[in-house]
Amino acid sequence: MTELATRAQAFGLIAEGVAAGLTAPWRLYLARGCRYLSLSVGDRTEWNAWRTHLGCPELSVRVYDAGGEIRRSSVAEVVLDGCRISVELVEEVSTDDLDRLLVADPTAVEPEER
Repeated sequence: MTELATRAQAFGLIAEGVAAGLTAPWRLYLARGCRYLSLSVGDRTEWNAWRTHLGCPELSVRVYDAGGEIRRSSVAEVVLDGCRISVELVEEVSTDDLDRLLVADPTAVEPEER
């Protein structure tokens, strides 16, 4: 995809990923003017697949309290032709999982290290 100037092109980008075997995002947000496209996925495997497919070099992790529940938000972003595309995964974690909050990719931690 060389240009994301229209809604059809932005949705086409997602359709290409699904056609390539990726799981469809459970939520898709496309801002007016096609300058921001946000995908929400259900698990870390989907998040890794979409960020790899889109070539997202920017990664960020945010941990926050949501009414007594601790959540971890992992976001991968890339800019294509002026359109910022983000892939987000929100996971609930508990205080028992604090070690997961300290690593960029919790799936890379060996089970005996947890």
